[in-house]
Amino acid sequence: MSTHHLSDRFRGFCPVVVDVETSGLDPKKNALLEVGVVTLKMDEHGLLHPDTEASWHVEPFAHAVFDEEAMRITGINPFHPFRFAIPESEAMEQFFNFVNQAKKQSKCTRAVLVGQNAWFDLHMVQAAATRVGHKKNPFHPFTCFDTATLSGLVYGHTVLSKALGHAGIDYDSEQAHSALYDARVTANLFCTIVNRWKDFGGWPLKGLNETHEAEADDQNL
Repeated sequence: MSTHHLSDRFRGFCPVVVDVETSGLDPKKNALLEVGVVTLKMDEHGLLHPDTEASWHVEPFAHAVFDEEAMRITGINPFHPFRFAIPESEAMEQFFNFVNQAKKQSKCTRAVLVGQNAWFDLHMVQAAATRVGHKKNPFHPFTCFDTATLSGLVYGHTVLSKALGHAGIDYDSEQAHSALYDARVTANLFCTIVNRWKDFGGWPLKGLNETHEAEADDQNL
């Protein structure tokens, strides 16, 4: 098995980093306002790096609820004409096409969402897909890679800014809560953690593979 192909690293999953900005925490009631996405690639040494990126400003769906605290944190004016937002159906179509292209290029079987508190982003994406009737969501329906959990393990912190500091990654609080910016730094964090695990000798799992091969040989005796 080659460890220098992305399709070999995560059991055929294509990790795609996603960040969303919304009008609240309820996937069904609150609007999806921004989507930022960063794809990943693996180099000849088996190290992971950010690759391509894209983002969309999304028009709120009809009768969406706007939580005052959420809008204060994001600073988004959802009806500002210079947002150049597009309808949710169009945004989801372009978003999923972008992810599918990355999955195809990496020769992976399915995309898996990577995010900071990834369950939130995944549920928001799923709710938007349901609203617009998009039946071919490229993301795994329940598996995701959560950088908050990974950061808690590696750095002892689950807050993005704290984890980035421990990882030696610059973080600009003025740009925070922009979906694309947050996706970028989250992608850098995820790659740093994965590559650090490799540097520590945790991948490829040579010892484990050798043990399995030895057990198989013993069974064939």
